[in-house]
Amino acid sequence: MPELDRVDDLSGDDGAGVAVRLPGMRVAYDGDGFDENSLAANWTEQLRGWLDQAVVAGVAEANAMVLATADANGLPSSRTVLCKGLDERGVVFYTNYTSAKSHDLTATRYASATFPWYPLHRQVHVRGEVEKVGSAETAAYWASRPRGSQLGAWASPQSRVVDGRRALDNALHSIERRFSDTDSVPSPPHWGGWRIRPDVVEFWQGRRDRLHDRLRYVRHEDGWRIERVAP
Repeated sequence: MPELDRVDDLSGDDGAGVAVRLPGMRVAYDGDGFDENSLAANWTEQLRGWLDQAVVAGVAEANAMVLATADANGLPSSRTVLCKGLDERGVVFYTNYTSAKSHDLTATRYASATFPWYPLHRQVHVRGEVEKVGSAETAAYWASRPRGSQLGAWASPQSRVVDGRRALDNALHSIERRFSDTDSVPSPPHWGGWRIRPDVVEFWQGRRDRLHDRLRYVRHEDGWRIERVAP
């Protein structure tokens, strides 16, 4: 359980009205260690294994990853997306190609993503160059999406300023009418997938006294190498 410093006077000196003091919020990581002998032969197999364990453990949105990008001026942004593809080529997510994240990726062609499995005291970091997913692969995933999600992708001008919630609702109603007689909603031309082709994939396991285990697969000209880095 987290060790929390309670505050009797909720107003506090700073007037924030918080019930805990941030410096005292702490979780002890007492799980098993993670060493080089525990690693799978490749990063794909290792990530699939940890992802499966997160699903079995009941981690909510186990395929959620925090995607970090930067624009042409180096200004960073981060947000959570869902991983919808994983193989030796990299990890895949889908989005609007006119979104802020897509503008960043088009400008820099590089990204990082973190899978945060807090209940298991684990994280996985992936970073590398990006590429757009092919049209056939995008179409296959699009067909698996619920109809409501498909209509929402058409209705949302992602990352653009809108004039209130009503504007979004009206846009959705318009799209619903547009495709009301269509059983199969086509994918928008401005929507598709991005693949992060990793140069580095790091597996992080929480350990006691903050001496965590960090093992990573690093791409070299002659193949992948495994490194341990200090926490």
